[in-house]
Amino acid sequence: MNSPKISAIALDIGKKRIGVAGCDGLGLAATGLVTIDRKSIDYVIQELIDIVRDRQPTVLVVGFPLNMDGTVGPQAKQTVRMADILSKAVGLPVEYVDERLSSIEAEDLIKAENLSPSQNKGLIDRKAAALILERWLAGNDRVDGKILLLENVSKTVVPIDPN
Repeated sequence: MNSPKISAIALDIGKKRIGVAGCDGLGLAATGLVTIDRKSIDYVIQELIDIVRDRQPTVLVVGFPLNMDGTVGPQAKQTVRMADILSKAVGLPVEYVDERLSSIEAEDLIKAENLSPSQNKGLIDRKAAALILERWLAGNDRVDGKILLLENVSKTVVPIDPN
C-alpha cells in the first residue's frame, strides 16, 4: 500500500527575509531551501511562484510568531497579512505552526556547526523554516492564526463611553 505523498513548503516570514523549507515526499525530512530577501512584494511573490512551480506543494506552512506568554502581538498580525497575500498569489491554503523559539533553535544549530549566526542570517531563516515544517509534519504546535487574531482583537476592544 502506497503512502500518500506529502508536499509542503514552510515559510519563516521575517521583516527583512523569508526562510523557505520543503520536505521529502514521505514527510520524513524537512530541508531549508532558500532565503527570499524582501526587496518588494512583487519580488517575493515571483520567487515563491517559482518555488511552488518547481516543488508543487499542496500547502504553505507558516510560522506563527506568538509572544512567549501565548498572546498575539504585532508581528503575528503582520505575518498573517503577508501569508494571506502569498497564499492568494500561489493559490495554496495556509496552515500555521507556533514558531516560538524556532530562530533561537536555528541559531543554536548554526553555532553547533561552528558558523557565526551574525554572518549567516539567511541560513538561520532557512533552518527556522525547516524547524517549523518539522513541527507541522509531526502534527505539533499547529495554531489557527486567524482565530487567534480575532480572539485577541475581541479581547482588546474597549467600548467607547458615550458621555
